[in-house]
Amino acid sequence: MKHKKKGRKFGRKRDQRQALLKGLAANLILMGKITTTEAKAKEVRPVVEKLITKSKKQNLVSIRYLAKYLPVKARKKIMELGQRYQERQGGYTRIIKLGPRKRDSAKMAIIEFV
Repeated sequence: MKHKKKGRKFGRKRDQRQALLKGLAANLILMGKITTTEAKAKEVRPVVEKLITKSKKQNLVSIRYLAKYLPVKARKKIMELGQRYQERQGGYTRIIKLGPRKRDSAKMAIIEFV
């Protein structure tokens, strides 16, 4: 049974999976919109939303927390996003489902900021 086991594994080990999510989060923050598989989009959404919630405080603790997860350019951009979503209580991203990918029929999606 799979009780209390959250998250997808993507056929990767823990470190590779964490690096994948960090990379997707950084690219989403820098670009504002990325096209990826539906499963990866659903997995990166809570990561990015938690980072934006942290960036809304704009204090030293939150900056150090963000430094752990993001490169410098993405960190500067997320601080701007934190100010942009200051009044919003959550739900900073949206996932738009696309058709299947041609070569392997994987379900595709666009994840972007609202």
